[in-house]
Amino acid sequence: MTMIVLERVKEIAEGFDADRTARQQRRSLDPADFAALRDAGFLRTGVPAESGGLYTDRAASTRPVCEIVRALAQGDSSVALVAAMHPAVLSFWLATPEVPPDYRAAWADQRRSVFEAAAAEWWGTITSEPGSGGDVARTKAVAAQTNGTYRLTGQKHFGSGSGITSFMLTIAVPEGENDPDWFFVDMRDVPWDGSQGLRLAAEWDGHGMAATQSHGMAYEGFPATRFAWPANWRALADAAAPFVGCLFTAVVLGVVETAVSSARASLAKHPDRLRPYEQVEWTRAESEAWLAAQAYEGMLRAVESKPLPNRDVLMGKESVAELAESCLLRICRVLGGGTFSRRSPFGHWFEDVRALGFLRPPWSLAYDALFSTAFDKDADPSGAPR
Repeated sequence: MTMIVLERVKEIAEGFDADRTARQQRRSLDPADFAALRDAGFLRTGVPAESGGLYTDRAASTRPVCEIVRALAQGDSSVALVAAMHPAVLSFWLATPEVPPDYRAAWADQRRSVFEAAAAEWWGTITSEPGSGGDVARTKAVAAQTNGTYRLTGQKHFGSGSGITSFMLTIAVPEGENDPDWFFVDMRDVPWDGSQGLRLAAEWDGHGMAATQSHGMAYEGFPATRFAWPANWRALADAAAPFVGCLFTAVVLGVVETAVSSARASLAKHPDRLRPYEQVEWTRAESEAWLAAQAYEGMLRAVESKPLPNRDVLMGKESVAELAESCLLRICRVLGGGTFSRRSPFGHWFEDVRALGFLRPPWSLAYDALFSTAFDKDADPSGAPR
């Protein structure tokens, strides 16, 4: 079934690519794109095999799901990033099928209900907050509890897919507790005027991934559902991290590959016209694209072969982030000032690939994590602390 979904998504991506210029001018998402992806079976990427989905376990499923996302990104990077959030968010349940006995029944019930919804509805994330530096541990959002029901209050931004996604992952500090925890919110048919506890605080206006609708939202007493394995937010995030990191990297690699292919087709018409500097820059751009692909492959192999691949995946993600940005910059230098035009796809792609370094975890947090394990003699062979 995975190969069928991949081929269907490739067909959709080819259609997107044929309409590239118009799509890169967009500042909003088209629901029809996501309806087509739903019909193609994409939503199954976030559903376990026992529930009719494509996911079996992290080692076996990361590569095929990432290849679906990579193919989609070759057609439309904004749509691909929003779509990638669906399996990424659901991996918080997928990657942790078992929990301690005291929570086992509740966790199993929640997983069943979540996966049932995921088979029909899009999921996304709205965890980041202004001033947090991307560190979810610094959340200032609060989840007050009344008769077992939580209500979320706080500012959130980078809600990719707002208006498309039905459910969104978020984080807040439960009232009366000191540490944050994971929640999800039902965004279906909720007005953004504050009348039901949700207000559009800042419409997305990003230079890159411009059509992701990554709006900022203000929540005020908005209903939220807490994860059924409470007070284990870090363990859940760590379990999901390798899958999530590979998904985000697959999106950007798909963009890089498309940019290099397009540039090659253009330059191959008159390669003799390239000046020495341009020849060197093009060769280096090709080298960086090749290295990015190798880093991505290394990430996938680590997930497939190591019990704790977190450090390998994080190292790969940050490497691809730097390589992708440098590669697109070189391509723009070779092709010239015309890449500043909004009619040229290369300036758009350059801004799009910059997103990877800021996707969770963002630059500073990522390098904190990498350095903290760099000299740890007690670290697992994968690089993750025991």
